[in-house]
Amino acid sequence: MSDSVSRSVSRRSALGLAAGAITVAAAATAGVAVPSHAAARTRQGPGAGPRVESLIGKLTLDEKISLLHGATDPKSLGQAGYVPGVPRLKIPPLRLADGPAGVRVTARATALPAPVLLASAFDPVLARRYGQVIGREGRALQQDVLLSPMVNLIRTPYAGRNFETFGEDPLLAADLVSAEIKGIQGEGLIATVKHFALNNQEKDRMSIDVRADERTMHEMELRGFEAAVAAGTGAVMGAYNKVNGTFACENKTLLDDILRARWGFEGWVMTDWFAQHSTAAALAAGLDMEMPDDAYYGAALKKAVRNGSVPEAHVDRSVRRILRVMDRFGLLGKSVPPRPGRDAKAGAAIALEVAKAGATLLHNARGTLPLTGRAARDIAVIGPTGRYPFVSGGGSAHVVPDRADSPLHAITARAGRGADVTYALGEDLYGKAIPRRALTPGFDTEGQRVAAGKEWTYEGTLTPAEADEWTLVVHYSGERPKVELDGTELYPTLPGVGEYFSGGLVSSAPDGLNVRRATLRLTGDGHRLRIRAKGGEKGQTFRLRRVTGGTRAADVAEAVRAARGAHSVILFAYEDATEGQDRTTVALPGHQEHLIRAVTAANPRTTVVLNTSSATSMPWLERTAAVLQMYYPGQEGAAATAAVLFGDCDPGGRLTQSFPVDDDHHPMAGDPRRYPGVDGVEEYSEGIHVGYRWYDAEGVRPLFPFGHGLSYTTFAYRDLAVRRAGLGLDVSFTVGNTGGRDGVTVAQVYVGPSPDLELPQAERALGGYRRLALRAGERRRVTVHVDGRALSAWDVERHGWVRGTGRRTVQVGTSAGDLILSASTVVKGGGS
Repeated sequence: MSDSVSRSVSRRSALGLAAGAITVAAAATAGVAVPSHAAARTRQGPGAGPRVESLIGKLTLDEKISLLHGATDPKSLGQAGYVPGVPRLKIPPLRLADGPAGVRVTARATALPAPVLLASAFDPVLARRYGQVIGREGRALQQDVLLSPMVNLIRTPYAGRNFETFGEDPLLAADLVSAEIKGIQGEGLIATVKHFALNNQEKDRMSIDVRADERTMHEMELRGFEAAVAAGTGAVMGAYNKVNGTFACENKTLLDDILRARWGFEGWVMTDWFAQHSTAAALAAGLDMEMPDDAYYGAALKKAVRNGSVPEAHVDRSVRRILRVMDRFGLLGKSVPPRPGRDAKAGAAIALEVAKAGATLLHNARGTLPLTGRAARDIAVIGPTGRYPFVSGGGSAHVVPDRADSPLHAITARAGRGADVTYALGEDLYGKAIPRRALTPGFDTEGQRVAAGKEWTYEGTLTPAEADEWTLVVHYSGERPKVELDGTELYPTLPGVGEYFSGGLVSSAPDGLNVRRATLRLTGDGHRLRIRAKGGEKGQTFRLRRVTGGTRAADVAEAVRAARGAHSVILFAYEDATEGQDRTTVALPGHQEHLIRAVTAANPRTTVVLNTSSATSMPWLERTAAVLQMYYPGQEGAAATAAVLFGDCDPGGRLTQSFPVDDDHHPMAGDPRRYPGVDGVEEYSEGIHVGYRWYDAEGVRPLFPFGHGLSYTTFAYRDLAVRRAGLGLDVSFTVGNTGGRDGVTVAQVYVGPSPDLELPQAERALGGYRRLALRAGERRRVTVHVDGRALSAWDVERHGWVRGTGRRTVQVGTSAGDLILSASTVVKGGGS
């Protein structure tokens, strides 16, 4: 990875992905609400109007070029990017902020649940409201452009940003991204759909050449982007990777032929940060803005225009696209929309609603949940994320929340007065003090203070009581101390994004100090230890701690005692994902599997709550009483988790990705050409068989199928009828709540292959869905529309959609693996 990329991460992300490392600015700005006509901004506008053309005619070449690249913000609010504008012509600056789960600046903002949790609700209306919170807060926090939403499909369970996107199905992703963009832009904030395209992993993301055929691209990965364009997204972010041999940010097929010519996109295309590789080629291909600086669209572009290698008309074209969007959002002229104030209370209410709606109950043996009676009043809470709230993942998704309660506190409060709620750590994330007797000479490892401008050094010997595996954990508030053990530096600067993208939980201690770890095997002999810590401009505090086999055994023993002493156990397990890194396994990290086995052996009435980013293997599943998937639930996650555990609401979520049994049974397993790539090339050889389509095609049983999720009540599906409706189908059926509680079901309609299409097809593909909240005993007749696109396939010879005619099976159920009703219908010819 280049030095320039490292610098980009420093500017974009070194604000401190750990919440405690960020100096929080004012939490709100004054203003009034965006006018009601702002909703019109969600639609694509017409061609450039007279105001835009007049401005282009008045701009100098230098001013035009200044609008096509990022610059340093003289009044930075901690956002990711800045374009200075042209004050002479009253063209305002643009501030661009990350924000897949809330606005990422140095000020506090509503930390919403991760998009994958939002998607689990299967509710576009809720997605629009989610977008409205971000849109309003972005404007209130002085931002103009949101670098979100992300709509890349979940293709591999290892991808580090799976929590930032919606799922593995293109129809669901398209519906949700469309709704979220309408919510964001209806509040006056310009949305940026990303990462265009085929950016489905973090491993080698800066250079990997993704090879995918035309059909796979259009039917799977591109469908969400097409929906974003139809919803009126103002901007598109190009991806880092290559697509079929050409970098995405200079790929004419993507940026010109598909995005603009086929889909009619009229906004602007920007790079991901430092994703540009050329000047003339990128501009000709359709790239409009370089971020975050001017390596290619600054002096190099001006020189190219002056020597005639780049027509100035190409510069004008990109400037026109940017100004046209700004004009559409009212940012040009005299009547710039006033900025609203933050409504933190309203944001928190939506965060709570989304977290409850997306909470997904995967397993519930013998009706363990909801907790009632003694089970609700005699509880042991175990696990680090039971005490420390896991708000968000790492990287661009990190938000400084208004507040974040701990699940332990929320469970204790909900259990009520007189209840017995105990806590045990179980798995240590931050380490314990190193005994003074282990150090010669001894020093206080729990709180060394280094004054500003000073340097503190130590040379001595670390002598463990016995041979053991040690994880040495350094906590620090300033520049990371240099720690050497036996001449080896334990915490070297990591290359590229690795230095800054370290996760949303494990990289920050509860008191805000930054954290790094190093694990190694130590003997019982003495080990030479050297430490050098610099105070820097402000001074700093650092700690050095350890986790050993001995401390782990003690933590597990404490957890087992707590489990035995309680009627029921709530065990919180985690997996901390971040931009810039892929996972290496679908298993839980650390020693959590051992912890779960030990606790469930002591108390079989154990519920495991998962704060994980993506699919997780569960060799311990049958030992547990229940498993609740909460992903990264945002600032209100503790309250939402407690509400679901105690039955104050039904777990309303359903999986938007298939969960494999283990690392050997999923679409990428055993084929490095599919993931992570071989010799810099990755092949999407699975074609359209992504996610549940692959499991069906290969006859592999997942741990949990796409769409799976349990309720606290029961439902009956009956009386299926299918009829043609325009170019699509109307699928009608009756759903009844047959249990004694109000509850939620997500009815899913799947369509089988066409006998008339001579190409590989999915055994079944999601054609539509409906989230239903039914009172106990209530029945409802439901009609789900399957549109013409869901009945069509991409024809590589015609370079367009063709209708899948003939007799086709229509199935209705509660997951891709639980199909209750089935019928067939004849699909006739016609457009799609």
